Amino acid sequence: MLVLNCSMKLQVLEKMLRLSFPESLKVFGAVMNINRGNPFRKEVVVDSWPDFKAVITRPQKENEVDDLDHYTNAYAVFYKELQAYQELLESTNAINWGQIFQIQGLQDGICEISRTVALSKQVDVKTSSFQMVIHSNPDTLPDVSLQLNPKLTLAYLDVSHASLLSKTWSRGGNPRSQKYLANLICCFPSVCVLGDNGYPLSWGLTDQFATMIHGYTLPEHRRKGYSRLVATTLAKKLHSRGFPAQGNVLETNIASITLLKSMNAQFLPCPFFRVIHTPFRFLSKSHL
Repeated sequence: MLVLNCSMKLQVLEKMLRLSFPESLKVFGAVMNINRGNPFRKEVVVDSWPDFKAVITRPQKENEVDDLDHYTNAYAVFYKELQAYQELLESTNAINWGQIFQIQGLQDGICEISRTVALSKQVDVKTSSFQMVIHSNPDTLPDVSLQLNPKLTLAYLDVSHASLLSKTWSRGGNPRSQKYLANLICCFPSVCVLGDNGYPLSWGLTDQFATMIHGYTLPEHRRKGYSRLVATTLAKKLHSRGFPAQGNVLETNIASITLLKSMNAQFLPCPFFRVIHTPFRFLSKSHL
């Protein structure tokens, strides 16, 4: 196992990962953020260099961690050989198996290996999958503008909005999710429609893997075009910074799928997987 901490090697890795789209998208986004200031303090682990067969982005080892915070304890994975990825998890300290954490990626083997290795580590595994989408060409995005109430403004999210975002997030509603969202607002691109009282009516933000997450419009303000405006503006913002405008959506979320299709989003053939790992000793925690 090698930790890549040379800036030149990380730049080379970014270019190499681009050649393995779409499966490498999650790791690619994380590496791009590392190469552009590393706001979430991530690092890269490979099985070998330069002919790597598996690569993992993870929280830096020296960071102070909360073992119950699976939002921040997040890994992205891409492999060329499944066996190499399994060996990286089994026989090295690439992963901190003593905490609750998540692994993200776009390859079926990620779930398979997690189930195989986690049992020997006395860790519970829960998987979820989503449709993955990308806006590969900014020129195909619709031309939208806020031609509505002049009291409404298009703005960035503020840290003070983190509580509202956490309450309305399907994965939120707790202090750790609120802290995580506040960190995202500080570090990564976001867009919102603000009412005349400065209260967000619709919003979207990106995460540590350069993924558009938690697009939401308050129920009483839906069907006014706010979501389309926010999503399109955020996608263009990502493209302007050189990032892939990527996102994911549940297959049952028909409203969001319809919105994405109207934005000419490309639905990828490979699903996005999120695997939550919980050590057996934490399963009884009432807040999990």
